[in-house]
Amino acid sequence: MIVLKLGGSVITEKDRAETLDGDALERAADAIAAARADGGADLVVVHGGGSFGHHNASEHGVTTTEGTHDANAALDIHGAMTTLNRFVLGRLLERDVQAVPVHPFSTAHRDGDGTLELPTGQVETMLAEGFVPVLHGDVIAHAGAGATVVSGDELVAALARALEADRVGLCSTVPGVLDGEDTVIDRIDDFETVADVLGASEATDVTGGMAGKVRTLLDLEAAASVFDCESLASFLDGENPGTTID
Repeated sequence: MIVLKLGGSVITEKDRAETLDGDALERAADAIAAARADGGADLVVVHGGGSFGHHNASEHGVTTTEGTHDANAALDIHGAMTTLNRFVLGRLLERDVQAVPVHPFSTAHRDGDGTLELPTGQVETMLAEGFVPVLHGDVIAHAGAGATVVSGDELVAALARALEADRVGLCSTVPGVLDGEDTVIDRIDDFETVADVLGASEATDVTGGMAGKVRTLLDLEAAASVFDCESLASFLDGENPGTTID
């Protein structure tokens, strides 16, 4: 059981509003299709918002904690994400990957404490029937706050726990988590040891950048890998490229 995140900065031009990185998405889809053609493990894909979701969320001042009660704002963010989701699904379907969408806006919510509630019965049934569920960062209803952003990283963590994932992979624009000299850190098992070298994303990102990713992944039972698009095929083949976080 693999939960794979395709970073928004990988599949979009993150510093240009609603601009797809078609070449990178094609390469990612090729790697996923090759792994599926060989049989392989059950796979759930989550993709980030990139220049689609983050741009619109930033325009409306919506984050994972700051919400909106404006339906138009929520629909701007959700609409941008469903557009990106269709691009991802399209590339996978072209390669005979039986990819189907799961839209968090219609399935998930946060309670009054901000805790994410994500039912996974539909995902489990899709997997059992041979589909590859594809989720994405989105807006979701948030008790007392209207609607807030749910990040792809949050979804990855929730899915990994609920589905008892064996492996978790985050495909990023960098070959792993980098230290102060831009060298890949081989393994991280304690946030404090890397806190000083983890900064926020340079592009618009309302969900926490690399520091947030590392914190989230450290809380999982399954070991996680952070790697770049060139290493996606090797991850899907069972290797542990980039940085291992456990």
